[in-house]
Amino acid sequence: MRVEGITGIATRMAEIRHQLAAFAGPPAAPASSASSAASFATALESAGSLQGRYENGRIPVTALAEVGSTGHRLAAPAATALTSLLKAAQRDGVTIGITDSYRGYDEQVDLARRKGLYSQGGLAAKPGTSDHGWGLAVDLDLDAKAQAWMRANGSRYGFTENTPREPWHWKFTA
Repeated sequence: MRVEGITGIATRMAEIRHQLAAFAGPPAAPASSASSAASFATALESAGSLQGRYENGRIPVTALAEVGSTGHRLAAPAATALTSLLKAAQRDGVTIGITDSYRGYDEQVDLARRKGLYSQGGLAAKPGTSDHGWGLAVDLDLDAKAQAWMRANGSRYGFTENTPREPWHWKFTA
């Protein structure tokens, strides 16, 4: 259920702040609090300039990072975390594929046309609001073993299964 008005705006702003904080990436080795704060500030500034400079689904490919050598692209911290996640799964004998990652606005429009809006029982977010359009969501090719592995380990890499009816959809929230 979407909350409208001031409450809805405040809720969405909190979500965006949380997404921006995710761009700090996975925890690094301990450092002095001054250098950690500076690193976080730099990452946050970089993330803010990405989201502040572009609209959802209109981020140029050059502003995104590749996930390993898969050809898929996400926001840099999400791409780095997903690359690590895929390597860890592989070490555990689990194969995880990627079916979709960053989704441009025109792709969002096409998907909504073909699969219907989620709010109306379909599978697509309203174009311009998709987490895929910020480079923060990925659709994974998961068999039962891989799904169980993701549910047990995804959060260690900053990914959550956040969309009911879509067990393949994982969002980077670090």
